[in-house]
Amino acid sequence: MITGEGGAGTRVDAPDDTDDTDAASAGRTLLEGLLSRPWGQVSPSIYETGRLVALAPWLAGHGRRVRYLMESQRADGMWGAPDGYALVPTLSAVDALSSVLLAGRPVGPRGGEADIAGAAAALARVLPGLAGYLRRLPAAAVPDMPAGDLIAGSLVESINTRLGALAASAGPGLAPSALGARLALPAGMDASRLGKVRAALAAGVTLPEKVLHALEVADGLARGARSVRPASTGAVGASPAATAAWLDERTARDPRHPARVFLETVVSDHDGLAPCGIPITVFERAWVLSFLARAGLAARVPAPLVDALDAALGPVGTPAAEGLPADADTTAATLYALGLLGFPRPPDVLWTYETGTHFCTWPGEEGFSVTVNAHVLEAFGLYLRAVERGEAPRTAAAPRYAATVAKLVTLICERQEADGSWTDRWHASPYYATMCCALALGHFGGPEAAGALRRARTWVRETQRADGSWGRWSGTPEETAYAIHILLSGEPGTETVQETKRYEESVASGRKFLPRPDQLVNGHIDGPALWHDKDLYAPSVIIRAAVLAAHRLANPRL
Repeated sequence: MITGEGGAGTRVDAPDDTDDTDAASAGRTLLEGLLSRPWGQVSPSIYETGRLVALAPWLAGHGRRVRYLMESQRADGMWGAPDGYALVPTLSAVDALSSVLLAGRPVGPRGGEADIAGAAAALARVLPGLAGYLRRLPAAAVPDMPAGDLIAGSLVESINTRLGALAASAGPGLAPSALGARLALPAGMDASRLGKVRAALAAGVTLPEKVLHALEVADGLARGARSVRPASTGAVGASPAATAAWLDERTARDPRHPARVFLETVVSDHDGLAPCGIPITVFERAWVLSFLARAGLAARVPAPLVDALDAALGPVGTPAAEGLPADADTTAATLYALGLLGFPRPPDVLWTYETGTHFCTWPGEEGFSVTVNAHVLEAFGLYLRAVERGEAPRTAAAPRYAATVAKLVTLICERQEADGSWTDRWHASPYYATMCCALALGHFGGPEAAGALRRARTWVRETQRADGSWGRWSGTPEETAYAIHILLSGEPGTETVQETKRYEESVASGRKFLPRPDQLVNGHIDGPALWHDKDLYAPSVIIRAAVLAAHRLANPRL
């Protein structure tokens, strides 16, 4: 065993590698990419792309977006991932394709009339069963994702209006029974918050930044709303859909308007498609630097990255990027990354997010996130350790830091599932949540966390697939990397020799499933989008950093 920073545990030396690119070189390439693409690298979203089809058909690449929706339809007629994740992308795709039929004109130079026929065929596959799907889907089965009730309420209303118009015009290729069906929200979900948002916007009230991220739910009220101000990037709410919803006819025609330039830049960078949230500048940099630094792959971080991360911290912390509200998750991750890089900053700003029982993602949050609290534990724990080592000045707040660390350790342990895993509202996979909790407890949990860590590692070992991978729906490199991080998270000496041998075997098997470091630089990582926003998304550089760090931790010779 080799002990790393913060008490990270077992390290497994795998057989000699024949990688063309070693981990350190791959890490440097990832860091360079953070500077060359400062808005971040995010996967396209069915939901967001569908909103651009409906809201901005004038935007370059409209035909590409329509065809993407048709090509990404599932065999059962729905869109998106399983387990309730289909709701938002399916409603968006149906609304978008309905708007294409209502427009009644060719959508692009390549597809022409065939695209209209394709849109009609896609709707014919989904509409007969969609109303029943919504009736059978209880609100409790809908994943806890930002603005989900606002989005569903807005889209159900819009789809019903469009279907009525299509029925009146005898929509091409659609049976009257499909056009006559009217959709309703899942049981237990209502549109009351949507009404409040629209009323506030109509009254000229300045909406909270987190609501601006889903401004498209306001329908026509968003067009040119004077209470809304785009960020310096031109984006509204760091969202293409929200930006498209805000653009009125005059600004949309202006090729130099920052909001239009933002949209054109985003779709150009994503092959005509759109991600849910962009930019993600601070969020991406904090997570990537944390993964790489923990694995010893951040020895030569470009100074501009560190300076920008430090400058992002304000009186209430930092948002993931401009146009979003500051949040405890990004703030804690930023503090932790700076601390790992040798620039400890007092974590006092995080008191903004403390409640009587836990730390919230942002003030007024209705849900609870165990991964946010795990990241807050890391921020306080690492700074307290820096104070103890003389690397940060002693402060009168140190006892409060220590009390916070102890409280969070207890909280996170209490939130562990019976099988040894954790789940969370910001990621679809329990392997991500379990990794966040296991790393925080492994570094700063002390003896109290030993039992929870053992249960987590046992759960990981028992859920490994036959090919060495891990995953919620199927084995993925992303989730396999998280599992390896979990298996390597314990304090040395806390496992029996037999347990250690089993963990080492699991790590060695899992590592064979991962793409090689050179593939991380030159290729792409297969797997579904698993991160929660309005739709599921994949922050590709963060995932690459997690996989690369798993390689290095499992084999320090890389």
